[in-house]
Amino acid sequence: MSWERSLELARAEVAQTIAELPDDLRPRAAALPVSYERVPSRAIVEDGIEPDTLGLFVGGDFPHEEHVPIPAQIILYLENIWEMVEGDEEEFCDEVRITLIHELGHYLGLDEDELDERGLL
Repeated sequence: MSWERSLELARAEVAQTIAELPDDLRPRAAALPVSYERVPSRAIVEDGIEPDTLGLFVGGDFPHEEHVPIPAQIILYLENIWEMVEGDEEEFCDEVRITLIHELGHYLGLDEDELDERGLL
């Protein structure tokens, strides 16, 4: 899949996922920047992030973000997601959604069980 196509699919899935979040989570999630990269940079890998990671939350979580030196954001690694789903566009969109929700959980202070209890995973 071309970079342009994966970016188009990912942006659409992120927008749809955020729009479908519960009312109490949507405003905070909508304000959080999401960026898209092909794979983690060499510097990120040297900092200990696995080269095949699908997404990354950086910055402070919502309750503590004013005390962190970098702004909160989510990075989605689209080539890694594409490789994981073995070239299936529908699965790609599903995995973008799952990865986004997982990373949003870090920002909002919700663990996997709490995300699952809310029906988000």
